[in-house]
Amino acid sequence: MYRWIDSVLASDKRIALPIMTHPGIELLGKKVIDAVRDGETHAAVIRAVNERYPSAGSTVIMDLTVEAEAFGCEIGFPENEIPNVVGRLLSGPEDVEKLKVPSLDEGRVPQYLLANRLAVETITDKPVFGGCIGPFSLAGRLYDMTEIMMAMYTEPDTARLLLDKCTTFLTEYCRALKKAGVNGIVMAEPAAGLLSDADCREFSSVYIKKIVDELQDENLIFVLHNCGNTGQCTSAMVHTGAKAYHFGNRIDMPDALRDCPADTLVMGNLDPVGVFKQGTPQEVYDATTELLKRTAEYPNFVLSSGCDTPPETPFENIDAFYRALDDFNAGR
Repeated sequence: MYRWIDSVLASDKRIALPIMTHPGIELLGKKVIDAVRDGETHAAVIRAVNERYPSAGSTVIMDLTVEAEAFGCEIGFPENEIPNVVGRLLSGPEDVEKLKVPSLDEGRVPQYLLANRLAVETITDKPVFGGCIGPFSLAGRLYDMTEIMMAMYTEPDTARLLLDKCTTFLTEYCRALKKAGVNGIVMAEPAAGLLSDADCREFSSVYIKKIVDELQDENLIFVLHNCGNTGQCTSAMVHTGAKAYHFGNRIDMPDALRDCPADTLVMGNLDPVGVFKQGTPQEVYDATTELLKRTAEYPNFVLSSGCDTPPETPFENIDAFYRALDDFNAGR
């Protein structure tokens, strides 16, 4: 993967790596609930997207409920939307102290590990990126987002204990993903975008860094995704040591590129809803072209969506995205 990064940096052409799995669900005539509950269906969805679109890598569904479910959260399963956490698992410091770190046999974790393994076995011409939630975002789902942000100041020891337990679980989950053969892991930490740089570093990045330091190597890289960041905590993101950073549409992409090391990949950030799903093909083409032009001087830029493209994104819009990339590269 280090050589793969070097090849991206050395090329004068841009590549695209959108976080995009849902089109595969529609290509197969399935529903979201089918893919997020069954690993074989999920893997088939990933393969369908890979066969249909020339992405530089394959990604799994960005489902930020898998790890919370393993800890014991109740999960709602809409038929054709991403699952959601229902209610609150932990109500106070005592619950945090009693909380046990789950095994990888809990909930849908085995199905997601299966999906990743099957995808790796059948997609051999490009990197396959697994996915997981970040520690702060997971803590917020277990404790309630408002409560964890209050606890950072009123009960910091409780917040740190919960983050330690989340990090322990995520380390083992990522280790299992690595064993399954994935080439990278997109770690989604959107809740950290609510924090200042100092708080993001203290309550998110130091924990992510532990995972990155233990598992990142030439065979597996981490892509840290923070779609909540508007620029105020990019420095904290870089502190993690991840080899790639993925940004949402709320940030100015050239600013993000200036704030990240030149030897890391910086990905983003076409609006997944306002442009990809709700725009016309021409609007998608124009927005993609504009983004490519604004980032043209940065060889480490990787064209991507700002987050996971939602269900029922028009195929014509995705085609326009790739057509804009092809036209841009043809002119270089």
